Amino acid sequence: MIRGWAVGEKGRRSAVRLTARGAIALALVSTLVGYVLTALFGIEHIVGAAFVVSSTLGALLVNRRELLSLVVTPPLVFFCATLFVELGRAFGSVSIVQSLALGLYTSLTRGAPWLFAGAAVVLAVTWRRGLRDNVRELRAELKAGAELPRPRQPFVPEPEGYFEPKVYGTPRNDD
Repeated sequence: MIRGWAVGEKGRRSAVRLTARGAIALALVSTLVGYVLTALFGIEHIVGAAFVVSSTLGALLVNRRELLSLVVTPPLVFFCATLFVELGRAFGSVSIVQSLALGLYTSLTRGAPWLFAGAAVVLAVTWRRGLRDNVRELRAELKAGAELPRPRQPFVPEPEGYFEPKVYGTPRNDD
């Protein structure tokens, strides 16, 4: 057995667990590092591979009760990392808005297969780890909240003269 990790023993799990925020941060930082490595080495597949690997690792290490939070975030993580990188590139150009729009379009189009692969892998891993149970629990909570009877207030009419204007003090004399 490796320290902190169970190897080959059924029923034992790794001691390392992440929160959903930690798994999202892992994917975001890894994707940004992938962009840096792509800029250094010129290999465009590094970004996508870093995104898929970090998303998968996050899905494997996240706490089971937070699977539902994690499963919806890969597209947002990829978009945020791409926006950050393209915003940095756009500041050096003449037209920031045009450069940002073109850069986002190009990067997101180039990264779409990796984005879909990462989202599909995260969905598959979390489904296997118990996403169905999380969805079932959420539905039960929402159903229980909807079934609570709302207290009915009896109709109480307003007192007579409620909407009539009231005159305070004495009338002014217009002399």
